[in-house]
Amino acid sequence: RIYEAHVGMSSSEPRINSYREFADDVLPRIRANNYNTVQLMAVMEHSYYASFGYHVTNFFAVSSRSGTPEDLKYLIDKAHSLGLRVLMDVVHSHASNNVTDGLNGFDVGQSSQDSYFHTGDRGYHELWDSRLFNYVNWEVLRFLLSSLRWWLEEFKFDGFRFDGVTSMLYHHHGINMTFTGNYNEYFSEATDVDAVVYLMLANCLIHNVFPDATVIAEDVSGMPGLGRPVSEGGIGFDYRLAMAIPDKWIDYLKNKKDDEWSIKEISWSLTNRRYTEKCIAYAESHDQAIVGDKTIAFFLMDNEMYSGMSGLMDASPTIERGIALHKMIHFITMALGGEGYLNFMGNEFGHPEWIDFPREGNGWSYEKCRRQWDLVDTDHLRYKFMNAFDTAMNALDDKFSFLASTKQIVSSTNENDKVIVFERGDLVFVFNFHPENMYDGYKVGCDLPGKYQVALDSDAWEFGGCGRVSHDVDHFTSPEGIPGMPETNFNNRPNSFKVLSPARTCVVYYRVEGNLEERKDCESISVNETALAKKVDSDEGFEESASDDNNDAGSSKVGSLKVEEMREGTSDG
Repeated sequence: RIYEAHVGMSSSEPRINSYREFADDVLPRIRANNYNTVQLMAVMEHSYYASFGYHVTNFFAVSSRSGTPEDLKYLIDKAHSLGLRVLMDVVHSHASNNVTDGLNGFDVGQSSQDSYFHTGDRGYHELWDSRLFNYVNWEVLRFLLSSLRWWLEEFKFDGFRFDGVTSMLYHHHGINMTFTGNYNEYFSEATDVDAVVYLMLANCLIHNVFPDATVIAEDVSGMPGLGRPVSEGGIGFDYRLAMAIPDKWIDYLKNKKDDEWSIKEISWSLTNRRYTEKCIAYAESHDQAIVGDKTIAFFLMDNEMYSGMSGLMDASPTIERGIALHKMIHFITMALGGEGYLNFMGNEFGHPEWIDFPREGNGWSYEKCRRQWDLVDTDHLRYKFMNAFDTAMNALDDKFSFLASTKQIVSSTNENDKVIVFERGDLVFVFNFHPENMYDGYKVGCDLPGKYQVALDSDAWEFGGCGRVSHDVDHFTSPEGIPGMPETNFNNRPNSFKVLSPARTCVVYYRVEGNLEERKDCESISVNETALAKKVDSDEGFEESASDDNNDAGSSKVGSLKVEEMREGTSDG
């Protein structure tokens, strides 16, 4: 559970923040939200602040804007003391074009070689205006590998997020390239074998120096084997960023009305990854917040965030919809999109507007290059609801470890109801994306029989919801079909139970351990959860019936979808 952060812009004031201030002021927030990893951007020295740290001028130097190397060590030690792992955003895909203070133009004394970089077009990235390394050069390999070891041993980083891996893997750098999953796109003369070998060497070195390191690849192509060990012939990364997921959400928010959202397409986009190659899912990162674009919260609520976020007045329909969908989008991305989850600093509470680094075009202003922590700290503002739900999402994984579970089954994607039902581990997730319809007695399939209760509910009062789902109701399962014959089951699941599913909500159910066969000697009747919560009397001994043959809501026959059954040639293209 990764919290992506930029130290420089982490202050609430319009200035560059320091490593020590970040350690003392921001790290406790990250820990309080139940993240277990912080990923630091812009640590390596770079001359242009607005490059987000990606135009590196010194591969062994700590960015001096935020303090000294000792200050960075203080930050990392503080994070470790809070139980947080620290990953570094490392840039070995390219280097700053600067000659005066960078590597560009530096003579390594090897006249027969191309110095650190390739000559001609091969040594220049036209979109990034930066130089590209010559990975076949022995001194380049020693230089870059030594840099990795330096950051691990000297500063005690717990791993890396490699930037621009797609650019490294292919001679075309992914420019004007759409990856469809065809293996000829991955393995051809367009593949930069020298760069692939370097990445294998890098991952081999990292895991030898620090076996528990976490290494993540920023790759949009879906290169097969990228996330498998070098010993298997893979490239050796532990995770790949699922980069198509945020693009899909932005496309929906920009171009589709709510009733045009395709539940099957959402499910496919979130599960479209290779079995046994782990992914980090995210709904939005720093990329989606850069000037010219918007955060998800700002897409959903736009200008009303300036005037409608006060809890002292009734929420407008735009604010109600925005907060509800903000919770759902981030949670379904976490629960279904990968084996890890990433959030960019501030997006957990719906930070408004965009990021704009000081530059000539904005009068060198820091106004949009900071984080407005006061928004979430002000008790009467609704930002606290999104923050509380983000905390609860992470706490749910802390308790049930569903992200680490290989059991992931989508049992229903109902386009008419706008409902998706899936299991992750032994949890059952019910997402109702319908803008209006609430379903009472909605039948959902599950694997294990027994009694289920609410584990997390986005409609709860503490998350800015309406509190329509009762949390003290026991949901008893009913067997479905003939044992051993999945085709006779309900949505290919051997058991089912019924729930209340309000519009634009997501509810998670967990199986209660214990003797679930014991029932009170009373008449079992079917009632909806709201009525049960209000009317149940201990002397009457009413219980919710686990079956209701007269209500087939949610019973459309949609085959279960397992990640391991997906076609091999998938990509994030």
